[in-house]
Amino acid sequence: MKSFFQFLSETSQASMQAKKLNLKSDGHGSWLDSRGNIVATTEDGKLIFVDKKKAKVQDDKPVQQRAAAPKPETKPEKSAPEETGTKKSKESENGEAEDGTTETLTVAFGRFNPPTVGHGKLLAVTKKAAEGHDFKIYPSRTQDAKKNPLDPDMKVSYMKKMFPDFEENIINDAEMKTIFNVLTAADEEGYRNVNIVVGSDRQAEFKNLATKYNGDLYNFENIRVISAGVRDADVEGVEGMSASKMRKAVQDNDFKAFRSGTPKELDDGDTQALFDAVRVGMKIKKKKEVAEMWEIAPRYDQRGLRNQYVNGLIYRLGDIVESLHTGLVGKIIRRGTNHLICVTEEDYMFKSWIRDVMEYTEVKMDRRMRVPGKPNTLKGTGGYLKNAMAATGTTGIKNFINKYKAKKS
Repeated sequence: MKSFFQFLSETSQASMQAKKLNLKSDGHGSWLDSRGNIVATTEDGKLIFVDKKKAKVQDDKPVQQRAAAPKPETKPEKSAPEETGTKKSKESENGEAEDGTTETLTVAFGRFNPPTVGHGKLLAVTKKAAEGHDFKIYPSRTQDAKKNPLDPDMKVSYMKKMFPDFEENIINDAEMKTIFNVLTAADEEGYRNVNIVVGSDRQAEFKNLATKYNGDLYNFENIRVISAGVRDADVEGVEGMSASKMRKAVQDNDFKAFRSGTPKELDDGDTQALFDAVRVGMKIKKKKEVAEMWEIAPRYDQRGLRNQYVNGLIYRLGDIVESLHTGLVGKIIRRGTNHLICVTEEDYMFKSWIRDVMEYTEVKMDRRMRVPGKPNTLKGTGGYLKNAMAATGTTGIKNFINKYKAKKS
C-alpha cells in the first residue's frame, strides 16, 4: 500500500504536469483539454495520454485479437494533389474553418527583451512564411535583472508601439511560458500544421524539440521550423542589431547607441522611456552594481562566460537552468564543451548553448507565487509545497504530520 506522502507526491507531480499543459481535472483521475475532451489520465503518479494508452492496450492484446480488429475505412483517392494538411474543424467554401481559423498556424516565440528594430525582420519573415494563413507572435514570460529586464506586459506594450502592423498578432498570454505551451494551444485550437520561425542559430534546437514530442503533447500533420536568416552581431544596422547590444548600451549609458536599435515608429520620448525601463529592470544605480558583461550580454564577452563555465563556477551538474529561447526549465545532467543537456520535471530532454540559458533561482523562494501568475514549481522549496497543496486541495499538511508524529520520551 502506498504511503500518504507517496500518494501526495505522485498526485502533485501529475497535477503540476497537467497544469503546465493547460489541462483541467474532472475530479476522477482524468484530464480535459480546453474543449472538454479527455486527453490523459493519472496512472502511478504520471500523466498517461489517451492516444498512448490506447496504443499500449492494443499492443498488449494477443496477435489473433489484433488481426481481427476492424480495418479503418479506405478513403478514395483524390484526382488532384491535396494541400499540406487538412483542417480539424469543418471548412467553409472559402477554405477557412467555421471558427475563422486556417489550417496552418505560423508562430514566433522569443524573448524580445528589449524589442529592437532587428525583431521587425523576424516578424516580417513570420508573416511571409504564413502565406496568408494565421500567424502569431509569442513573447516569452521570463523576467530577471540580467537578460530579461522588462516584464511581459511592458514588453508587449512596447512591441505593439514599435511594430503597429503586427499589433493584432502579438499575443500577451500568461499561459504561454514555453514553446510546448504554444504548440499545445495551437493543437487545441484546431490547427493541423504549424510553422515555427526562429533565428538560424536556433533552428536545430527548435526542430528537435517540436518534432520529438509530436504525437505526445500535441498532434500535427506537419511541423516546419523556418529560419528567419543569419544574424551577424558584428555588422552595423538592422542585420546586426540584437537585444544584447541594447542591454549593453543601457549599461554603458549610451542612449545614442540604444536609439539606433529602435524603429522610427517609436519616437524619442518613448525610446527614452524604454531606455529608462530597461535600466530600472537591470537594477543599474551605481557603477559597482553593474553586472558583468558575460551575464547580461554573453555574446559580447564569450571569453568571460567560458572562463566561468570551465572553472565550474556556473552551470554545474544538478543545477536548474531555464532556456532563454524555449522557456523550458530543467536540471543539468551533462556538461559539454559549450553546451548543456538538461531534463525537465516531466522528463523532456533539451539541449542549449551555455550562452542561451540562465540560472533558475526559484529554489530560494518560499512563497507560492514567485511573481503574479507564476507559481513556484521547483521541488524541495516551501513554495512548491504550497503550490502542490493548492493543486490537490490539501490543507494543514504540516499540522497533520505533527499530530501523528511519534513523540520521544
